[in-house]
Amino acid sequence: MVGESAVALRQVMRSYLDHLNVERGLAQNTLASYRRDLDRYVTTLASAGVVELSAVSPREISDYVMALREGDADHRPLSAASTVRATCAVRGLHRFAVREGLTDDDPARRVRQLALPKRLPKALGLDQVERLLAAAGPGEGGDPAEVARGLRDKALLEFLYGTGARISEAVGCAVDDLDLDGGTVVLRGKGGKMRLVPIGGYARRALEAYLVRGRPILVAAGGGVSAVFCNARGGRLSRQSAWTMLRRAAIAADLPVEGDRGVSPHTLRHSFATHLVDGGADLRVVQELLGHASVTTTQVYTLVTVDRLREVYAVAHPRASG
Repeated sequence: MVGESAVALRQVMRSYLDHLNVERGLAQNTLASYRRDLDRYVTTLASAGVVELSAVSPREISDYVMALREGDADHRPLSAASTVRATCAVRGLHRFAVREGLTDDDPARRVRQLALPKRLPKALGLDQVERLLAAAGPGEGGDPAEVARGLRDKALLEFLYGTGARISEAVGCAVDDLDLDGGTVVLRGKGGKMRLVPIGGYARRALEAYLVRGRPILVAAGGGVSAVFCNARGGRLSRQSAWTMLRRAAIAADLPVEGDRGVSPHTLRHSFATHLVDGGADLRVVQELLGHASVTTTQVYTLVTVDRLREVYAVAHPRASG
């Protein structure tokens, strides 16, 4: 328990951000988001006369959450999802203050978290996946480097859909992680956790073509890297470049690239899982393939299947309407 001396809320914020930067090693973009969210929190409370840690009560935090949802002259109203993200920083700040002995009270614990509506993952139909995969690949003839990039693009999309890998896992994959003879790949997921995932025949053949005919051309432009997927300079392909490539293929396949239904790298991961569940795969197996820590996260794909069943029922059953 701390003494009677007052602790300024803004000083706690600075200490917490230093902790996130030095001890937790958060990425700079994430750290910048925390800084923006906490600065708004501290500034909002200060405008109401609350500047000390001990003066913060659940009421102030609840009012702040309401202000996020309503917006003001300087800020647009936030969605429920954005509000939850912003208040996560606030909750972290007060937990930190308790752990550091700056206070013995965590008012944020007594504020109910917003309940988010369960959103179904975006997934492509099988025909859409086939159109997307067909849109990527090398053209006829052409510059060798262009052919190499086409082979890479085809292999990457087949890899994403064939393994359910996150885009970060795909671009982080090394040649030694692949066992094409055995049809498997080692993926390194969140927290450095590794998992062994099968590679289907289509993805395996696309990878073989790229590794033999495409990757050597790309690697020759640089100093040599272990990455499977390389850029035109011979270095590791970035997530942003992979996104740009997918967007180009989606446009060529006449698939949406903007809005809620727009195709993204994660769309192929969702499609992989949804199609497995639709095909009767056990949810625990899908959990293992996706690298989810809990099967609860994977269960959202059963909702996708139920939603699909409702659509089919509504169209096919003679007494579904009326």
